[in-house]
Formats: sequence, structure tokens, C-alpha cells
Amino acid sequence: MAMHISFHGGVDTVTGSCHLLKAGGLNVLIDCGYFQGRPEWEKRNFDEFGFDPSSIDYLLLTHGHLDHCGRIPLLVKRGFQGKIITTSATYDIAKIVVMDSARIQEEDYEYWKRINPRKTFVRRGPLYTTEDALDCLQYFSTISGYGKPVPLNGRVTATFRDAGHIFGAAFIEIDVKGEGRILFSGDLGNRNKPIIRDPEPPGPADVVVIEGTYSNRNHKGMDQSIEELREAIARTAKNQGNVLIPSFAIERAQDILYFLREMYYRKELPQHRVFLDSPMGISVTNVMRRYPEYFDREARAVLEQDRDPFMFPGVEFTRTQDASRQINYIKKNAIIIAGSGMCTGGRIKHHLAKNIRNKKASIIFIGYQAQGTLGRKIIEKNREVKIFGKPFPVNAKVYTIGGFSAHADNEILSQWLEHTGRPKHIFLVHGEKKVLQSFQKELTAKNQGKNIHVPGFQSTYSL
Repeated sequence: MAMHISFHGGVDTVTGSCHLLKAGGLNVLIDCGYFQGRPEWEKRNFDEFGFDPSSIDYLLLTHGHLDHCGRIPLLVKRGFQGKIITTSATYDIAKIVVMDSARIQEEDYEYWKRINPRKTFVRRGPLYTTEDALDCLQYFSTISGYGKPVPLNGRVTATFRDAGHIFGAAFIEIDVKGEGRILFSGDLGNRNKPIIRDPEPPGPADVVVIEGTYSNRNHKGMDQSIEELREAIARTAKNQGNVLIPSFAIERAQDILYFLREMYYRKELPQHRVFLDSPMGISVTNVMRRYPEYFDREARAVLEQDRDPFMFPGVEFTRTQDASRQINYIKKNAIIIAGSGMCTGGRIKHHLAKNIRNKKASIIFIGYQAQGTLGRKIIEKNREVKIFGKPFPVNAKVYTIGGFSAHADNEILSQWLEHTGRPKHIFLVHGEKKVLQSFQKELTAKNQGKNIHVPGFQSTYSL
């Protein structure tokens, strides 16, 4: 029986990851993510999946980021009744993410109804509700760690291995008896980070689906990036301004807290109040504390001394909206870590509205900014941006520090791929099209695989 793979997200863009493998008598979905960024991408969230959700036997979830798990409640709402398999840590994080996504959608819709009482134009309701998000949780089945094969039927097994991206993240090896091994990278992590371990090397594979977010560049070294962060904070303190750090709630916010903690105890951090202003970030931090086995050696050494790797004097966790609003009265010497990481929503937009016009303030970007997002517009040095529909001049100092990325760069991706041998097919996904085409040329020149593809949206291939 021939195997087929089709791509229903995570192509042409870095969001909405969703790949369907038909093999060994099963329909296996890898990830079911939410589209973010450009309006034409976000519209895809409301479209048909491109397959019948009721036909899916298994959903294998690589990790808990919204762009990989954010449409799972919709999948269930539209008929999925199979089993969702992931690591225990990913389940705990994904639960937070889908519940938060549902709450935001509901609140946004209610807000729209209040400000448009005459309903002069039609707006869609939430993609799914809190009740839908709760409903999808009953389909999850968790594995406690990495490396143990999970039988899906008599012919197909799946093995989750450490992707080094965020807590619980995995790349997945699917072995089909008599057909070969298909490898899905999910999102691969950076190296030499203090909290998350480095990505585990894979084994040989016949087919590889690999992400390429940063496949056209290499990151700065971690030490250099930490020093750039320290210098940016010091300069802002000298100017008596506030520091805004738009941050992803999962992994990146915790990394920054860890680095600030290290600076504090080395007496390198100017006197500041530090805020983690992200309910999701606070919840994820608490989840991470429950899984010390996932920590890298540096953070584990802190834990072994009965110390918290995310806390130090001056840190405040602001969960409520009231506490968040109080931060806006602080005119100087505040470090505000808030979501969303691409400034597409969340509390960071309110802090930007209060600080972006101030020449004394700084905005430090520490993660990928997708095309069409507010964050991308700011780093592209637009003199003016719109926040909540109103124009704001960008007077604050803008920093971009690439070394904190949770994604692998070109060197890491290339070395990781070498462990797979020379696969029959390599599919490059989760990247901007030009970036993936550049990586395709590089891999072709190195004769890395027999067939190297940059698949299009909802394209299908026989394996």
C-alpha cells in the first residue's frame, strides 16, 4: 500500500503547522496549528481543513505552541474522534494555550459587539469556545518521556524524541513496517541554552519533514546575545526609561527571567522593577517547575540548590488586568516582559501604546517576527505604526537580539539533517518561501537527499 503525505499548514508561512500522513492503514495528523500574521493566512483558520476530521485516526502533537496546537478544538468540533498523543509536559502547556486562545476569541467577539451595536458589518464569531477547548482535552493520551516506541496499530509505531525547542517538545519518528521511516522535525531548538536541552540527533530516515524558520542564517552566540541584552538595559536605565520585551509566553519569557536573575546575582542589573505581565507566561512557568527532568544542567544545578531559576528580588508576576494597568503609571526603570511575542495582541500592545513615543524607552525583540505582524513593522523601522487602530510614532530605541531564538539555525538544521543519511524525500516547511527555497538550493548542492521539496499549501505527495 502506497504512502501519501499532504500539507495543510506550516507551508508558505511559519504558522498553522498541520501535516497528514496516510500509511499502514492509518490517517495520522502531525500537529494542528493556528494561523497568525497576514489576513489571508488567518482566514485559513475558518476554512475547511482539506481533509475530513472524522477520518483521522491519530493526531501526534510535537509541542504546545499555538501555531502547532491552536486548531485542535476546531478539529474536534468538526468531527475528530481519534486519539491525540503527546508528552505529558506538552499536554500541560497545550491545555493552557487552547484555553487561553478560546478565552481571547470570546472576549474579542464580545468587545466587537459592544463597540458595534448596530452591527454595520458582519464579523465571524469565535473559531471555537472555551467549552470546545475543554471538550478536546478528553482525546489526549500522554507519554511520560522520550524514546519509547508507541504502537499505533500492527504496522505503525511512533517514537517521540527530544527536539530541544520548548518544554516537552518532540520530533517524531514514524516507522511503517515494510515501508520505511518518516521523520517529522516539529520545531527544532537552538543550542547552548540554560533551561532547555540541545536537540537530540535523529537516526536514518527515508522521508524527512523539517522546519526551516532560520534555515538561511546562523544565530549570534548565546554569550554575545546576553551581553547585548545587558547593555540595552543599562543604556535604557541611564536614560531613565522603561524596557519593553515582547515575549512568547512559552520558553522565551522563562529564558529572559533566568538571564535577568543571573545578572542580578552578578550585580550587573541596574535597579529595576521586573514584571512578567503575562497570565499564560505565569502559568507556563509554574508548569515548567513541575518537570525538573526536562531542565538542562545549568538550570538543574540551580534547582538542586533549592533555588528558583525564575525568581529574584524585584520580580513581580502580574496575572490580573488591574495589576497590568498599574504598570502603565511607572515612567522609568521598569522591565516589562509581556505577550504576545509578535505584538499581535495581548498586554504588550497596551505597554507599547504608553511607551513607544518615548525616546527614553527601549523595545527589545528577542524572537521571530512574522510578516504582517506589528512586531515586524517595528523592527523594519517604520516611523509610525498603528496600535488599536491609532497611529503612533516609533521614537523608542528598538533592539533585535537573535541569539535567544528557540529555533535551530542553518548550522544546527544542516548538522541535524546529516544524521538522517540521504533520504528519498526531504520536505522543507515552517518558513517563509524565499528562505526555504534558499535552503533547498543549499541541500541540493550538497546532495543531501534524492528529492528535496518546498511543498505548497494542501499539496500531496506519494512516498
